[in-house]
Amino acid sequence: MSKSSQNLVIALIKYNCKVNESVSKALKPFGVSFQQFNVLRILRGQKGVAANLSTVHERMVNRTSNTTRIVDKLINKNFVKRTVCKENRRKIELFITKEGLKLLSVIDSIVENTEDIETQKLNEKEKDKLTFLLKKIND
Repeated sequence: MSKSSQNLVIALIKYNCKVNESVSKALKPFGVSFQQFNVLRILRGQKGVAANLSTVHERMVNRTSNTTRIVDKLINKNFVKRTVCKENRRKIELFITKEGLKLLSVIDSIVENTEDIETQKLNEKEKDKLTFLLKKIND
């Protein structure tokens, strides 16, 4: 690994940890983890269409998470509903509940504010360029 590659990877890891900590801290008063927040946003994005565990897992930011455990916690908090598919009883369907949507309506702006704070040193053009470069190496 070249020195510039090593410096880049270290900077990315440090920044990832910093942002993760900030977002987690913002979510803590609501009793929701970053991974749970991610699942709720995925299910909201389904716009009422059922999702299964594998769909949710594929779309998660951190795919190393235990999706089943995260969903179970959200079900216990009444933010997600799990049903058995009528056409295929082996298939489990997941939906966000009204309570889950209500929670997101409150915490979305808090997370957006945290994201703005974490990226405030960059102007919009720099943010767009960095996003482009990160997507380039992530594909």
